[in-house]
Amino acid sequence: MELSVKAVKKKATEAARNEVLHRTLSDAGDRFVSLRENGFNQLEDPDGLRARGRAIKEKCLANMPNLLRLLEKKVTDAGGVVHWAKDGPTARKIILNLARQHGVKTVVKGKSMMTEEIALNKALAEKGIEAWETDLGEFIVQLAGETPSHIIAPAIHKNREEVGRLFSAKLGVPYTTNPEELTMVARKVLREKFLGADMGITGGNMAVAETGTLALFENEGNIRLSTSLPRVHVAIIGIEKVVETWDDFGVLMKLLSRSAAGQKMPTYLSLITGPKKANEQDGAEAFHLVLLDNGRSRMLGDRVLRDSLFCLRCGACLNVCPVYKRVGGHACGWVYSGPIGILLDSELLPPGSARDLAFACTLCGACAEVCPVLIEHPKMILDFRRRLAEDPMWKGPRVLSRVLPVKAYSWLSVRPFLFRCAGFLARGIQRVMAPSGEWKWLPGPLAEWGSRRKIPRFKRPFSRRWKALKMSLKKKQGTGGG
Repeated sequence: MELSVKAVKKKATEAARNEVLHRTLSDAGDRFVSLRENGFNQLEDPDGLRARGRAIKEKCLANMPNLLRLLEKKVTDAGGVVHWAKDGPTARKIILNLARQHGVKTVVKGKSMMTEEIALNKALAEKGIEAWETDLGEFIVQLAGETPSHIIAPAIHKNREEVGRLFSAKLGVPYTTNPEELTMVARKVLREKFLGADMGITGGNMAVAETGTLALFENEGNIRLSTSLPRVHVAIIGIEKVVETWDDFGVLMKLLSRSAAGQKMPTYLSLITGPKKANEQDGAEAFHLVLLDNGRSRMLGDRVLRDSLFCLRCGACLNVCPVYKRVGGHACGWVYSGPIGILLDSELLPPGSARDLAFACTLCGACAEVCPVLIEHPKMILDFRRRLAEDPMWKGPRVLSRVLPVKAYSWLSVRPFLFRCAGFLARGIQRVMAPSGEWKWLPGPLAEWGSRRKIPRFKRPFSRRWKALKMSLKKKQGTGGG
């Protein structure tokens, strides 16, 4: 899909003015940050574990082709079927064909960013297949006709009052803000869907190549039901999710669980190796694993952006990001948001689609400080910006708003006399346009930028104010001594 720059800016502007959203995101983000800190504080050497996690991802990415072939062999040996998808349309076609072959009418889905990435729900609906999100947060945003706004907390942007009104309007239940009552309402609706579903569709947190095992983390139990009650289970994962050994898996599980929710391990951990066997009672009769590329192999060959493939999808970088906490995930316009979203969107979307997202970052570095696998988001975002600045297709229409002001300042800063003249002129304009000290309006390309900022007053140069400041200081010292 292509991002509409105007649509993204409109969403960001609306979100920036939504005080309820700010409080909701800030409160939820602070809770996640606290949970993460508590989880890592229980470790003797958290930084050492993070370094091990990064080394494991480095190793697995370097050996990805061999690991994927081994994974395919082991899944096949266990009775499963592996499908390769080069892009989103191919993945959708594979899943729709499987649904047709198995006569699927109803699908229950576990939480999966992959299915969001390929817009699977829309494709299923167009074929007359009823698809239900079973993660509570995903269920909420599905009822609201929205998309997830956070990697691990899809409905983080909604407070309990909004959820209560939504359930009352869509499900015909009495309005309540009690979380337990709201959860029971969703549970009752979804239990019927589980029992009548023909196919379960999930993502996957990791795939262990040495045994062909898919690992699924969750805290609600809905994924376990989605993979065991329907007769067909289809899992779709990005090719970067493969790890070599169970030792690798153990290290990354510790990091992901703690970084996402401060847990030693997830409440539910499902390890699926093919369909159920003849002597087993639980599990799907057929298991299909879709391995999605969708630009990831291209990212693997990029010397800088390849590190974004290390991402475990814990959401920690979103929880500390000042931009995300101000506007949320929907303002980004696509599936992935926050610092990691800037990097992933730049490669997974068509060329140029996500270029403006590169500037939705303050470069504060908080994301890099909390990343469980030591991804250096700011460094990579700066490199992304550099590439944009060197791209004539991007630079042309934005010379006035982006390049010219920087060039003008650079030129003035090495010419003291002209710099002082410009300052004198700016202070004169300020006395006319902002006599109270607060700018109400800025011209041209600065108008939108200034509409959401408090612009400081231009002051006389320090060299001109020094004598008055010195005299004032002497007077204060004299008064103090008396």
